[in-house]
Amino acid sequence: MKLSHFDFDLPENLLAEYPAENRDESRLMVLNRKEQTIEHKQFKDLIDYFDQDDVMILNNTKVFPARLHGNKEKTGAKIEVFLLRELNQEQRLWDVLVDPARKIRIGNKLYFGDDESLVAEVIDNTTSRGRTLRFLYDDYYHEFRKKLTELGETPLPKYIKREVNKDDEERYQTIYAKHEGAVAAPTAGLHFSKHLLKRLEIKGVNFAEITLHVGLGTFNPVEVEDLSKHKMDSEEIIVDTQAAQIVNTAIGKKRRVCAVGTTAMRAVESSVSSQGMLNPYAGWTNKFIFPPYDFSIANSMITNFHMPKSTLIMMASAFAGHDFIKRAYKEAIKEKYKFYSYGDAMLII
Repeated sequence: MKLSHFDFDLPENLLAEYPAENRDESRLMVLNRKEQTIEHKQFKDLIDYFDQDDVMILNNTKVFPARLHGNKEKTGAKIEVFLLRELNQEQRLWDVLVDPARKIRIGNKLYFGDDESLVAEVIDNTTSRGRTLRFLYDDYYHEFRKKLTELGETPLPKYIKREVNKDDEERYQTIYAKHEGAVAAPTAGLHFSKHLLKRLEIKGVNFAEITLHVGLGTFNPVEVEDLSKHKMDSEEIIVDTQAAQIVNTAIGKKRRVCAVGTTAMRAVESSVSSQGMLNPYAGWTNKFIFPPYDFSIANSMITNFHMPKSTLIMMASAFAGHDFIKRAYKEAIKEKYKFYSYGDAMLII
């Protein structure tokens, strides 16, 4: 498969600027791989496709307010800083992206907040837009984190041109988010409401929670035609013993095992035993899944509608079959499904 196989025309008006009014009332396209059928449903109809002892794998990462707006010393020029990952807690070192980048050099100081109560110094260049910052903040660590949260903004994707509003704090977060560390939401999980989770639980569906802290690497454009030459950024994952047991019990019983989102799928596919079972694991993954690929753990998947040429549509393609996904996306555009982070969902069974 080549990069050009994943290109298609996506009308701009299908990019979702806002989430559905109610989480579980977004649209759901259901793809049946065996029958090669496509159905149009609402997300809450998901319950009809799952039974007792089936398992859903949820990514419980939590998005932190990673976007900071500041000013450069002396000139006062406006600077946007996007926090990517913490490198050293004691020294307050962070990997960040800066915009505009060309004027941000080693030794520059950046000021944040109306009272300029947070200051950072640029100590390294990592990529054309990447920098390492040292935050000059002497107070206790939890006070520093509180300050970042207070000054930071929900990191909505760049395609959303509107201002971030109060609702985004809640809606760009799954209702089961627990462990802070993501700079983008695992968006397939945004469709679950408390009510729907409760109904699934009553029906006997089990949940296995794993953590994959979503980084921006997931959304980096693929710039090589030969997909085997594309390198994914590493993301941190945690699959604990309890989650592995829940999943392996379902595999043993030949039940439906559903990865909620590409991040959950990548996490479990990064820790497979030689018997095709899920191993507990804590570490990093840079796994890139594209067709052809044999999946070991999940036999169904929930995912959103993705951008052309993205690594996410490549994974969906590997799971559903390339021609089937092409047909489904054509139908989605015709039926005006909403795409990307706040968009509609797809269930592949």
